[in-house]
Amino acid sequence: MLTTQFASSPRGAREARRHAVRRMEEWGYPPTTDASCTVALVVGELTANAVRHGRVPGHGFGLWLDLDTVAGLIRVEVADAATTRRLPAAPPSSHPEGESGRGLLLVDVLATRWGWTPRHPVGKTVWAEVPVRTVTGAGHR
Repeated sequence: MLTTQFASSPRGAREARRHAVRRMEEWGYPPTTDASCTVALVVGELTANAVRHGRVPGHGFGLWLDLDTVAGLIRVEVADAATTRRLPAAPPSSHPEGESGRGLLLVDVLATRWGWTPRHPVGKTVWAEVPVRTVTGAGHR
């Protein structure tokens, strides 16, 4: 399991993604595997949203990763201090080539399931479950 706090900044989002890739490697999924690349992408999208839409002055965001070898899933959770949530945006018809607004759509495609829960006293946690093939010798550390 990995639980870490990061600054609510683009640099914090990059660091979170790097931490996730390192943890995946420790669990037996090298950076070039589909599982690691998928988790990195999901972490990247969720942390970018936490930085862009969940930033509250004086608060960072948290990243939690857990490997469930029985279910063959990596659970990714990103917690921020904002109380609002964003639904997956439809690709903007006026800007079909645009580079933003599709992050949660990607998460929806890559994850088995995803959602959000409120945090008390403030904030929310957005989570996603990413399917992975079990690696011999992989387990919780």
